[in-house]
Amino acid sequence: MYTYPVTRKEDLTETRFDIAIDDPYRWLEDDQSAETAQFVERQNAFTRAYLDRIPGREQVRERLTALHNYEKYMAFDLHEDTIIYQYNSGLQNQPVWYVQKGLDGESELLLDPNTLSEDGTVSVTLLSFSKNGKYLPYLISQSGSDWQTLRILDMDTKKPLPDALRWVKFTNAAWEGNGFYYSRYAAPDEGGELSARNEYQSVYYHELGADQAQDQLIYNDPGHPLRYYRPVTSKDEQDRIIHVSEGTYGNEVLWYDRDEGDYRSVFGGFHANRFFIGKYDGQLLFLTDEHAPKGKIAAFRPATMEITDLVPEGENGLKSARLSCEYLILEYLADVASRLILLNLKSGARREVALPGLGNVLQFAGSAELGGFLYSFGSFIEPLTLYFCDFEHGRSTVLKKSKLALDMSDFVTERHFVEASDGAKIPLFLSYRKGLKWDGKNPALLYAYGGFSISLPLSFSPQAAYLMERGCVYAQANIRGGNEYGDAWHRAGMLLNKQRVFDDFRECAEYLISHQYCSSETLAIEGRSNGGLLMGAVMNQHPELYRVVIPTVGVMDMLRYHLFTVGWGWIPEYGHPDEEAHFRNLLAYSPLHNIEEKPYPSVMIRTADHDDRVVPAHSFKFGATLQEKNRSEHPILLRIDRKAGHGVGKSLTKLIDEQADTYAFMFYEMGMQD
Repeated sequence: MYTYPVTRKEDLTETRFDIAIDDPYRWLEDDQSAETAQFVERQNAFTRAYLDRIPGREQVRERLTALHNYEKYMAFDLHEDTIIYQYNSGLQNQPVWYVQKGLDGESELLLDPNTLSEDGTVSVTLLSFSKNGKYLPYLISQSGSDWQTLRILDMDTKKPLPDALRWVKFTNAAWEGNGFYYSRYAAPDEGGELSARNEYQSVYYHELGADQAQDQLIYNDPGHPLRYYRPVTSKDEQDRIIHVSEGTYGNEVLWYDRDEGDYRSVFGGFHANRFFIGKYDGQLLFLTDEHAPKGKIAAFRPATMEITDLVPEGENGLKSARLSCEYLILEYLADVASRLILLNLKSGARREVALPGLGNVLQFAGSAELGGFLYSFGSFIEPLTLYFCDFEHGRSTVLKKSKLALDMSDFVTERHFVEASDGAKIPLFLSYRKGLKWDGKNPALLYAYGGFSISLPLSFSPQAAYLMERGCVYAQANIRGGNEYGDAWHRAGMLLNKQRVFDDFRECAEYLISHQYCSSETLAIEGRSNGGLLMGAVMNQHPELYRVVIPTVGVMDMLRYHLFTVGWGWIPEYGHPDEEAHFRNLLAYSPLHNIEEKPYPSVMIRTADHDDRVVPAHSFKFGATLQEKNRSEHPILLRIDRKAGHGVGKSLTKLIDEQADTYAFMFYEMGMQD
């Protein structure tokens, strides 16, 4: 047993629906208190002391650094003949944005986020071009926070305008005239920036050159403080649309009737998703799963307020769509792998684009001037490559190819299907070095997410390559709760069906063990955010199946998740803790509330001090409780990153440090360290 840092307990019990709920570590929810700061210091010191004595930890870091050190490309957007893409020369903390004229033009530096901080903890996200291509808005995030500052880049000078819009979160820029619509919150109270509930998001119009205080309020709804608003405009700037949502699933659509001077409902209710993708022949096109669980394209004609199906639901799930001149670029998922279809709206001709193999398309955009579209493609054993595909023939050519030092031909990816207890087939992808023997002695890492209608991509990562190089089986389970097979796959793992997600994961773990890809003594599991919740739940329910558990930025307190920052937005996914049926369901699997005095595997709980999406108090309370109740000889570590957030925009230096700690810990706990 370990002598963990002492964490004070309070005598705090609440009775809800006749059930007494103890919450002795609630004081850790105060991210501004000196006592919480001391808790972080003591836990990090304990964790650091444990990790630093692991033999070979520095060698793990050196190898991971070498594997990360390769040229990386990813497509972003096209405007006429102007291409924007992301590039990292190898070990830059943040990817750099470049612009290129035409397919054969010279690349020119557009924006380098690495110049915005000395330690690489400032990240940049680009938004959409102005309609004339002269301006490009971008979002700046500090230390991984969801709070962002919106700036505008002049594409001629490659310099930012003076405009700086603050307290922006989860927005885009919808251009019209000499400015754009965007969403923002009021400034939070001092000290509550990273934990206070975010309410009353509103849509404003910002005119270029104006001070933010002069921005015009366009839309809000004081009667519904817990809603998101996402404005978009058509390319001809004649149509303004606001997507309204109450969380991460389902949205209404409002269209601004210029004749009436008010908004009219196009799609009502929050029972389905509808996303505007463009305007064609006087119709506004939407990707939606309304009455089409696998997705379709619906067309709304403002002149008549009529909605018709333009592209009906197909056999495979429709994941994403882009409109470029008369072409619809449609990405379908066939057993999780991407399929690209080009649909000519004038002629009705359909053509499938031949993709390099079993993998996924990321970020595509078309251009009438170039006569085609740009897309990125990658897989577990192939890093992202930029392709250009011409509209006329559907032929792809390589535009930018990542230069990986490791020979990935030594590795293979297989797609398996695990039969769940209810008969569903769960896709399970196994990637490993050729020649491994299936004797149950191999280490394996099983990764999953299982929620929010998010389908896990088949994507390359240097850390997975490192594991495969070490003789580890890298496994990804595309369990229910995601969008791999459309809305029905999602609904099968949300709300009162959430236990099905945990069962899917357990059955995938049992498949790995029963087929001798690994054993329970050599199986590690990992998940982030909703996947961190997954880790906590499955570990509580079947600790004997796993040797190492890595819950990262997880939602661990399912009875209070809705009280912090944007946690209220997850109610459509998890259910409301104040409603009895949902309360009892949440309590049944809540990682924090189901820790028992029993033996647990080795656990490294990872979180970050600037995570204002899943606040670190989730991990703090979970970790303190697990350290108190664990009855095994295995360690329970809390690794709390500094100047980092939920994960997006994390500097490469911090990412490699985190990976080195994680895999050194994993192999050490399995008795397989160097």
